[in-house]
Amino acid sequence: MADGTRSIGLVSAVVLALGFAAGGVGVGKGLERFRTADRSVTVKGLAEKDIEADYAVWPLGFRRAGNDFGAVQRALAEDRDRVLAFLKTQGFADTEIEVRPLQVQDLYAREYGSGPQPLRFQGTGQVLVTSAKPTAVEAASLAVDPLIQAGVQLGGVNNGPTGPRYQLRAFNEAKAPLLAEATRNAREQAQKFAADAGAELGKLRSANQGVIQIGAAGGEGFDDGSARLKRLRVVSTFTYALE
Repeated sequence: MADGTRSIGLVSAVVLALGFAAGGVGVGKGLERFRTADRSVTVKGLAEKDIEADYAVWPLGFRRAGNDFGAVQRALAEDRDRVLAFLKTQGFADTEIEVRPLQVQDLYAREYGSGPQPLRFQGTGQVLVTSAKPTAVEAASLAVDPLIQAGVQLGGVNNGPTGPRYQLRAFNEAKAPLLAEATRNAREQAQKFAADAGAELGKLRSANQGVIQIGAAGGEGFDDGSARLKRLRVVSTFTYALE
């Protein structure tokens, strides 16, 4: 299995112009029509490959609440400085760090409220890390204990993600060999079927390369971005003539 690619070929449908009848004469006529009628075989080629993400986006959100506007704002500013210092110790450059504006909301001033609030002011802040070093981002995200111990209340902002999200930006480079493997495998399956049927594989009549799906390696379904190791999967469909 080259380049970690796993391929499975499945014969999905066989379209044959055959007529079957009871008795030897009927069978003989069926075989004759099998030889002379228009025949085809439809096969599916499945190719999968696990590949590392090459980019990471990590939003570090933090929050504070209290009854004094100035105190909440100062606490947020101190938390922001702690987060920035932590990221520096983790080796991230200034170009990889974006500081978002602090926000403090007066819950008493909201037009629509859910009753009296024990703490009038609620504030949030966020520092965004964008890096082509997903391994370093993952390691840093698992080493935030010093921030928590310092009282930084980490969490998502506006119901956003709380951990890194990993991307595969070199998707086009990975796509071409995956499609080629699915195509090769499908043709091998078609040739095997033709040989088993005592026929020759003819021209390609139609092809559908399918859609490449990106999921988490070892998992099922759509990738939500939280997995650093991605699984690329494609199912291509081809129809060949049988001669």
